[in-house]
Formats: sequence, structure tokens, C-alpha cells
Amino acid sequence: MSAEERLREERLRKLEDLRRRGIEPYPARCERTHTAQQLHERFANLPPGEETDEHVWVAGRVMGRRVLGKASFWDLRDGTGRIQLLLSQDALGEERYELLLRDVDLGDFLGAYGRVVRTRRGELSVRVEDYRVLAKALRPLPEKWHGLKDQEARYRQRYLDLLVNEPSRKTFETRSRIVRTMRRFLDERGFLEVETPILQPIYGGTAARPFTTYHNELEQTLYLRIAPELYLKRLLIGGFERVYEIGKNFRNEGISTRHNPEFTMLECYQAYADYNDMMELAEQMIYAIAQELGLERLSYQEHTIDLTPPWRRLTLREALLEHTGLDIEALPTHEALWEAVQRKGLFVDEQPTWGKLVDELVSEYVEPRLIQPTFLLDYPREISPLAKAKPTAPHLVERFEPFIGGLELGNAFSELNDPLDQRERFKQQEEQRRRGDEEAHPLDEDFLLALEYGMPPTGGLGIGVDRLVMLFTDARSIRDVILFPALRPKQEPS
Repeated sequence: MSAEERLREERLRKLEDLRRRGIEPYPARCERTHTAQQLHERFANLPPGEETDEHVWVAGRVMGRRVLGKASFWDLRDGTGRIQLLLSQDALGEERYELLLRDVDLGDFLGAYGRVVRTRRGELSVRVEDYRVLAKALRPLPEKWHGLKDQEARYRQRYLDLLVNEPSRKTFETRSRIVRTMRRFLDERGFLEVETPILQPIYGGTAARPFTTYHNELEQTLYLRIAPELYLKRLLIGGFERVYEIGKNFRNEGISTRHNPEFTMLECYQAYADYNDMMELAEQMIYAIAQELGLERLSYQEHTIDLTPPWRRLTLREALLEHTGLDIEALPTHEALWEAVQRKGLFVDEQPTWGKLVDELVSEYVEPRLIQPTFLLDYPREISPLAKAKPTAPHLVERFEPFIGGLELGNAFSELNDPLDQRERFKQQEEQRRRGDEEAHPLDEDFLLALEYGMPPTGGLGIGVDRLVMLFTDARSIRDVILFPALRPKQEPS
């Protein structure tokens, strides 16, 4: 039997002993008059050595204790902070005090009743006159000083990670503040928050492989959405001018430090706008988040980054000239570009089209070097089936991706609203699918029907919430900012 199993057996015996004495170790309700934060705020001016006449009930998890014979000091933690308990044989009586020391372990939930006192050392405390066991923990918490260090264990048992690793808890508090700020920013600018289907009969909105399921009653194959884009555009057709959604997307792709198959996106659409307007919206929104967090200048993976707008605007042509010396406009065919890549000795996988080869070069040689905030813009038309072509360069589209710290944070364009052009783009994507491209966009007749009723000129923006949280918490892996990331099945020892 392992040490942990022996401790569990010991705690089970304590649990049985409590019940034999008529004490329910998992009561249905408890009393609490103050949280830790409320207690510290309410009695902030209590002088050292003073005690109140007021009695309080506090409750939380026992995270530490120091026993000094007939008296002891216990650390109780709730969701708002820490409370010190002063327990003594004089106040509780010899039997109850000894039973407390014997039956209550670190990790147990305890309710405590007593007067508030500030010790001579200045520690606000509760001098306990009564207590209740609120929940018996059958397994010990990770050791206080070493914590939960194994990275995979932190992901698989996030509840323990949050309990013993303060930086992890702060990460997810920061995540909540980021999402709250995004909502407030968009609400203040007249955007309407909406919800669109997660189960879709035709997936679309980006190039990705979907997860597939089946609805028994409808006798229909459905897909978990890879993006909400086409449904949000239907709302623009229906008369809403500014909409957004923050929600889950699902893509049946690999797992890495930057990819999780289930992830959170913000997508917003603004009528009578183009990708220039969305660039301004993106940099202002991210800067507003930085101001909320006090991180207008932040450190990410040892880089100091200034988020103050305006950010750099850089076309793909300019970026590739700067980092590879290749002028893609002088190499307008796949064959010419691939020959130039080989002559340069650049190492990328050969791609089936000119646009995909450009994208591969950008991913390899440009994106990791975009540390300061940068909008990379004007992408090949053939890899952007939902974006409006540039009037002066129809082989490109009005599309941008924002980069900070080498992280791609999103995608945006002037939305294609010509239904005839959109149909032709879908047909080209269908041809790519027939040639084996599993991520090519399927043809969506229902969306084309909606588009024929007319959609105003529109700018769209998608921002990856998880990657944005990575940036603001200096996280190396996306798993560090998702509470319960996807993991491979745990391998049991043979």
C-alpha cells in the first residue's frame, strides 16, 4: 500500500469515527457571516492586541496549522483569501480541542465561530469558541512547499493546481478579467452579443477539419462548429449592424503549445466597415485590456512589448522581402516561387498552390519574428475564400492577422458580400477538396441564399481568447490558460 493510500485509510477511519459520534462530516448547510475579504475589510482598523465583542462565522479549507500544546494557530482559506484561527483548550474545552486535533486534517473544510481579534504581531484572527466540520477530505493535498510541480499532473488535476499554485489561480482570474473587458469594450461601442449554433449541418467560416456527430431523431450528420462566421453574417443580412460572440470552437487538429481542439474565440462584425476599421478596433480593444490589467508594456517570454497604438502595418510582400529576400509579386506562379525558394536554400514543405506556399513561407520565416504588435495584411485570394479582393490587386484580399510576441492572435477581413463571387470561391474550394485538401471550405447553399438578399459592406474580426490570455500571463503553452485542456489518455504502468 502506498503512502497516499495509507493516509486515505486513516482519513476514512476518522470519517467513520465522526459518524459514530453523531457528527455528519458532510452537512447540508453551514453558517457564514463573513468571507476572508469581508473580515479584513470590516475590521481593518482593529488595533493590535484588541478584540471585538462581535461574533462571526467563517468557513473555508484548512491549509495549515501550528500546534503549540494547549493552543494552536490554523490557516483557513476561502475563495477570497486567508483567515487565521486561534484555537485553545480553554475556549473549546479539553475534549473538543483534542478531538479537533485528532479528526480534522489539512484539506478539510471547517466552519469556525468566535470573536475577531488582532494579535500583538498584527495578524487579524478569529478566536474560536465553536466549530463545525463541513467536508472531510479523504486524500491529502500536495505538500505545501513543493506543491504540484509535475506539469501533466497540473493539467489532469487542475483543482489541485489551483489549490496549491497561486500563479495558476491568478492566471484564470486574469482570464476572466480579459473576457469581461472585451465584452465591456464592445458593448460600449454598440455591439450586440449573440449566440449562434455549435451543432451545424454544414461547417464553415475557416479552413479546418471538423468533429462529426450524428443526431438520431433528425437522422442527420452534424458538425461541431469550427467558426461562427457564416451565422454571424446572416445576422448582418437580417439587419443587425454590430454583433459579436464569445464562445467555443472545435477543430479536429493536432495538439501543441498553441493549439487545443476546443478553444475560445471572439468574433465580431461591423456593417459599413472594412479591414482598416477592424485593425483600429483590434488594437484599441487589446490596448483597453492592457490598461485594465496595468500591462501597457508587458514582458512575454523575455521580450518587452509595448502595446500602445498605432501598431505596425506590414504587407505579406513587405514581410517576405524583409525576412527572406523574396519578392512574391515578381514570382506570380507556384513554379516560379518554388524555384526561388530552392535557390535561396529556404526550408519549407512544398505546397500545392502559390497561395499556400506564400502562407508556408510566412509561417516559417516571418511570424516567429513579429514580436512587437504588428498587423500582417493582404493575403493570397486562394487561401481566403470569405474575404473581399483588393481592387488594385485582385489576386490578394483585404485580410489581416494580428501578431504579438510571435503569437498569431486572430484573423480579420473586409467580408466578401458579392454572392456570385462567393459562389465561385466555394466552387474553387470544392475542387481543392476533390484534390485531397481536407480543410477546404465546403459549399454552403443556405449561406449563399442568405447572401443573395444582400449584406452591407462589412468588416469582421476574430481574436483567439486563449492566445490573448497567454500573452497577458506570459504563458508558454495554451494548456496553461485553459482550465481543462485536451490530453492524451493517461498511460497506466504495466
